[in-house]
Amino acid sequence: MDIRFFFLILQKVITMKRTVLITGATSGIGKAIAEKFAREGFQIVFNSIDEDGEEIARQIASRYQINHLYVHADVTDKGAMAEMITEASAQFGSIDILINNAGIQFVSAIDEFPDEKWDAIIAVNLSSAFHLTKAVWPLMKKNKFGRIINIASAHGLVASEFKSAYVASKHGLIGFTKAIALEGAPLGITCNAICPGYVHTAIVDNQINNQMKLHHMTKDEVIQQVMLGKQAIKEFIPAELVADAAFFLANENARTITGISFPIDGGWTAE
Repeated sequence: MDIRFFFLILQKVITMKRTVLITGATSGIGKAIAEKFAREGFQIVFNSIDEDGEEIARQIASRYQINHLYVHADVTDKGAMAEMITEASAQFGSIDILINNAGIQFVSAIDEFPDEKWDAIIAVNLSSAFHLTKAVWPLMKKNKFGRIINIASAHGLVASEFKSAYVASKHGLIGFTKAIALEGAPLGITCNAICPGYVHTAIVDNQINNQMKLHHMTKDEVIQQVMLGKQAIKEFIPAELVADAAFFLANENARTITGISFPIDGGWTAE
């Protein structure tokens, strides 16, 4: 057997034993990411609060014949997150890749922005990434391997009006990514952020409805003038493209890539 072929097979076997934890894993971008990693043979810890999340996770795991664990829990519940890490590490031995994908949005002028919405957005979009990273860190540190991938946003690089909490949370997530990249570098742990433009998900549908009311526009006007107005390429970003980027950053070949903010935004932040 050619020695190069042997090592390719060996790398595939090792990769198949990797375990990835994905928050918000059964809808939108998270589901696309889960599909990608399942297709590549990874063991998956699915986390979501979707009513049909457990069934969606089961279907994906069955389709690709992978081991999986589903945990129905809110990422802002620190106790539930700690239990999830304990259960996942007991079942799979480790968590090799953490993808902080869960996110929420609310659109409002600052003087009308509810305090509770600010608190919720910061908790889900930013604080949960801190708590989960802290929880998996000892496992990754012990194994001298880890990949932490934060799903940020183009709004982590630039701002838009009426999205103060979301923009703040995503800018914060990018700052957090950089700090963790520096801490993880001596330990074999990388940390990167992906910054998509508008991906047509349920969250974006809600934004469209809110923007229609806010600007007194039709749905098509909101999509073309508000959603895609700042993108050079006037189309929604495919969720599968974000999933491909996450898979690349999780790969062994990306071991020297850390601390980056990877825009997939149709040219939005190029201006």
